[in-house]
Amino acid sequence: MPYPFTLPTTSSFSFSSTFNCEPHPSLPLNASTYRGVVREVLKKHKRLPASSQPPNLPSIISSLNSYFPYLFAIDAGLNHRILHGEEIGAALISTPAIEWRPTLSDNSVPGKETARVKIHSVEYEIFFCLSTLGYAHTLLARAALHPLYVTSGAPVGTQERTTAITTATKHLLDAASVHDFLARRAEGLITSPPCADITATTTRAMSSLALAEATLLAVLKDDPYPALVVQDRNKNDREWMYKAPDIPKVRAHLFARLCLAAADHAAQASALCKSNTKGTSKLNEGLVRYVEDLRKTCRAKACRFFGIDAELSGQTGNALGWLQCGLQELGIEAKDVKKGLSLSRLKKDWAEKREDKKVEKGTGWGAEAGKIEETRVIEMLEEKWTKVNDTMLTQIVPAPATLLAKLPSGREIHSIKPYTVPELSKQSLQAMRALPDRSDDYGGEPLSSDDEEITARPALVGAFPGTQGDYQSDSHRSYY
Repeated sequence: MPYPFTLPTTSSFSFSSTFNCEPHPSLPLNASTYRGVVREVLKKHKRLPASSQPPNLPSIISSLNSYFPYLFAIDAGLNHRILHGEEIGAALISTPAIEWRPTLSDNSVPGKETARVKIHSVEYEIFFCLSTLGYAHTLLARAALHPLYVTSGAPVGTQERTTAITTATKHLLDAASVHDFLARRAEGLITSPPCADITATTTRAMSSLALAEATLLAVLKDDPYPALVVQDRNKNDREWMYKAPDIPKVRAHLFARLCLAAADHAAQASALCKSNTKGTSKLNEGLVRYVEDLRKTCRAKACRFFGIDAELSGQTGNALGWLQCGLQELGIEAKDVKKGLSLSRLKKDWAEKREDKKVEKGTGWGAEAGKIEETRVIEMLEEKWTKVNDTMLTQIVPAPATLLAKLPSGREIHSIKPYTVPELSKQSLQAMRALPDRSDDYGGEPLSSDDEEITARPALVGAFPGTQGDYQSDSHRSYY
């Protein structure tokens, strides 16, 4: 948690070969220049090892924000909009052909990289770039939260934990704002998008997903139990004895309602993702499964907090009933000492160990949307409260169905702020009235976003330098 997005890559493209702007002739060249920077940083990011990619994310966001003013200026010129009292007057010379490699669409050939799609409008260029910006903000949120789950180092302090969660929340709300802007913009589209990544339902689902994750972080900031579970598994922890934290009754009930609000947003995102199930609009199974798991995790957290609220009131039987509701929402089989180990429990323990290894490596962790972490917390509380109820209180544990029927509505804590479209300054726009000082050759590169897959052919032993091509057959592309 949050979802581990993969950033798309794109081909080279020259705006001057497709667009003409007589009032501001330097605009296409500048747009191509900044787009070339975006293309290069995305290629660099793809080549980096997964553990080295988070430090490169700020440069991607910076390059995109530098490119957007010129891209939206061309879009304004094509739609005859006035910018700073001037008409840009961009005109289409030929149909643009830009290639992007989608990362959310379902891959028809398992194990093979998703094929690139070709777009023929500036509108879909805007969609791909803004979607990439939203993914980058979500990945920055992941990078900020990662130290909270690592058990190989020293435990994170309270101040550092608060700072990490606050930073991650900001990035998630920024991502939700970007995706919400795209969803509203997609409502006016007439043509059908070339892939599922930039459809109206996908952008709306990504906005709801980011808002659900940001809402959960508002709970995580003051929820001490996940930190206790991580601390208990940390071999470097020297605090062998601690007191379980006390959560006020009102706050526990408030946290439960916040979790239910997050579950509602996740349910909306899940429904939208599942609606894309045909042809080119189908999303990959990993994303669809993650969104559904997040909904289950949110509801399980709500049940846990209702259990904490009941336990603080002395109703241990109801508290245990709520914990059983949480396990039922997660689809986890409750522990039964009499039955011993079962196949489902063995699979669960194996999944937990595999997830712990991913966290330590810093790659691919959190793809189960926090289900493992929440299961550990619920089982820890269940073991503690069961001992109390069996030895002292002996209260009846109600059936989960009777408690789930009493779930209240959720309560919102965050709102999505409107995304502000970057604009060129008046001085920059006036400066582009001058003729371009160089040619626009950004579309003449023979290699696209796949050039990282092309490797240099090794030199032949004994061949004279510079004559390697003489030893290669043109018909069979082999050496003779």
